[in-house]
Amino acid sequence: MSVNLKGPAVELRESRLNTITGYEGDAARLIQCRNLSNRERSFTQCGSCGADQVMNLLSQIQDAAVVEHGPAGCASDISFRNGVFRTGNRRLGYKVHNIKYINTNLDENDTIYGGEAKLTKAIREAFRRFNPKAIFVTTTCASAIIGDDVPTICDTLETELGIPVIATLCEGFRTNIWATGFDSANHSILRKIVKPAKQKQPDLINVISFEHYFLYQSVFEQLGLRPNHIVPLSTVAQLERISEAAATVQYCETLGSYLAAGLEKYFGVPEVKAPAPFGLKASDELLREIGRLFNKEAEVETVIVKERGKIAADLERLRNRLTGKKVYIAAGGPLAYSIIALVKDLGMDVVGTSVWHHDQKYDNDDDRLNFLNFAAETYGNFSVGVCNKQAFEVTNAINKYKPDIAITRHIETVWAAKLGIPSIFAGNHPTEMLYDGLIRFGQTIDDAIANPAYIKNVAKHSKLPYTNWWLEQNTYSFLGGEKND
Repeated sequence: MSVNLKGPAVELRESRLNTITGYEGDAARLIQCRNLSNRERSFTQCGSCGADQVMNLLSQIQDAAVVEHGPAGCASDISFRNGVFRTGNRRLGYKVHNIKYINTNLDENDTIYGGEAKLTKAIREAFRRFNPKAIFVTTTCASAIIGDDVPTICDTLETELGIPVIATLCEGFRTNIWATGFDSANHSILRKIVKPAKQKQPDLINVISFEHYFLYQSVFEQLGLRPNHIVPLSTVAQLERISEAAATVQYCETLGSYLAAGLEKYFGVPEVKAPAPFGLKASDELLREIGRLFNKEAEVETVIVKERGKIAADLERLRNRLTGKKVYIAAGGPLAYSIIALVKDLGMDVVGTSVWHHDQKYDNDDDRLNFLNFAAETYGNFSVGVCNKQAFEVTNAINKYKPDIAITRHIETVWAAKLGIPSIFAGNHPTEMLYDGLIRFGQTIDDAIANPAYIKNVAKHSKLPYTNWWLEQNTYSFLGGEKND
């Protein structure tokens, strides 16, 4: 297990999980090799910042403040996060309020003389203005280049203010894997917020999620379990007590691998070691593992029979309509492999898959958590490209495969639309989970394929920014190094 809470900086995915962002080949090769060398690109169109993922989690904690130590430009999308936070609170019936956030507004003068005085002032102002239960101090490229001693400042002010003041080291150039930002945020929570359990709650199960959607609610109610959704919209007090849960479950290893493994290693909360519940077989296996952990094996079998029975007629109808349809998938690694399970259960053919990065192992290095392996063993081998959200590669692939539908996440559906290909977006609240989720997802796919008029019209009046020369090239022409396949 690779989680280490001794210092303020999380170990990067490149070294911890052998994560790669460049690959062209198939699933079998990725499964066979756990130490593939990354293939760097000679051209990249875009990139994502790990600090963004830190802010996506920490800014959503109800009564914690975030002080971002960087230029004002690093705050450019804070209004979006505030909107997500307010919407989430309204949806759940909580008090609607703004996130608690301050940016230190580093300028040219600070790059010469340092920004430690500004940071100290900002932390004190966050304490005065928000009266938070904890303050997370996040770094940026600018503050890291300056060399400000953020951990020491945080430790000093923690003693002064009497609340956790937590250095979260997440500057964008620290890593090429933007998902390391999730690890960095969860590292800070594990290191400074979570407390040892005073008393375990045998019916409580942590659910690591993006937007606090109660997607497991129906099956948990049938099993007599109480879900504790973390991290978005949690309070500091709730996070302090997540060690009291009897287990932790998640549906995205990219988001939750570090937090789940850390809870197991340091607080004795076992992770549910099963594939995420996308598709019939994975849902069965996850529920059976939960049943084993909670001594509810018989109850789980009853739930499986009941839930499968509820969807049988709709599943047959969708299979009759979708069998043989071609699908292209572009998403984060774990979710892309999960979508394969869904579309294969619907009778569809996967013609191509692009994932944003590939972790060659997980923090809880257990094959039961390896959904790539699960998908290949259950549904057969498939082609995989690791493209780090490069829109030019995704567009090339869609044009090459010409699927009946494209399914994407973290990258807009506009690229397929401009090619006249129906497409759907898999969002932060994966309502395609479990048995009824398979039907919802299948119906969405069927609606998109059966009603292509709008997309055809978009393509008719749109122009791609890429030339025919590029669309005729191999998708991964700009990958250097030795070919993986």
